[in-house]
Parts: sequence; C-alpha cells; structure tokens
Amino acid sequence: MNTVPQWFYRQSGVIPYRVVNEEIEVLLITSRSGKRWIIPKGVVEPGMSPAESAAKEAREEAGVEGEISAAPSGEYEYPKWGGVCKVEVYLLKVTTIHPEWPEKYFRERRWVSVEEAARLVRETELKALFLAFSMR
Repeated sequence: MNTVPQWFYRQSGVIPYRVVNEEIEVLLITSRSGKRWIIPKGVVEPGMSPAESAAKEAREEAGVEGEISAAPSGEYEYPKWGGVCKVEVYLLKVTTIHPEWPEKYFRERRWVSVEEAARLVRETELKALFLAFSMR
C-alpha cells in the first residue's frame, strides 16, 4: 500500500546555469545515494509556488541562489514511492554560489556543459530539456 501523500508527486526543480566565456554551464548534483547526476528538485512545499519551492531546493541541495524564471521551461516524470512524480523545471540564473550549504555533505555538485549534462542525467525528458536549453 502506498502511504505517500498524493501532493508529494507534484514536484519542481531547477536547471541552475551561468555563462562563462560566452558558454553556458549548468550545475548538476548527485542524488543522495551519490550514484547518479540529477538537478535540484523536490516536493512543491505547501504555501509556496512551484518556482519558489524550486529556488529553495537549489539553495538546500546545491548551495546556489539566483534569478528564477517566471515560467517553467518544461517538465519530466520519474518513478518514486510506487508512483510517478511530475517535476516542473525552471531555469535559475546563478548569482551566488555558497561554499557551505545544508546538503553539502550528502551531495557533490559539478558545473558542466549543457551537452554533458544531457549525457549524464538518466531521465530521457530531462535530457531533452537540457538540449532544448542549449538551442536558445
């Protein structure tokens, strides 16, 4: 039996990015198990918009802050808790990179090219979001 509340399946996440030498770099983090590369994401917090919640995840999981896009750039789904989570993905133009952050000791973070990010993440729809972002 599934004991996870239905609202846990509505999630939001961010693609943190910066421009270095006229090239876009995106920030990936490891999952808590450290086995795969993902974007900062989580359950949309009660009382917060998906964008606000996504920005909070970026601070907590990746130690970055910045300007979040007003509208999602896309979405993807992945299986978890015996169901399917739907993640709205926002772009976050990084303005602050904190040397210390809440999940520093649980996750690695790595700046990579958009193309490398598309290779490293597992979810097909997320790969497509990275490739679409690189075409902008």
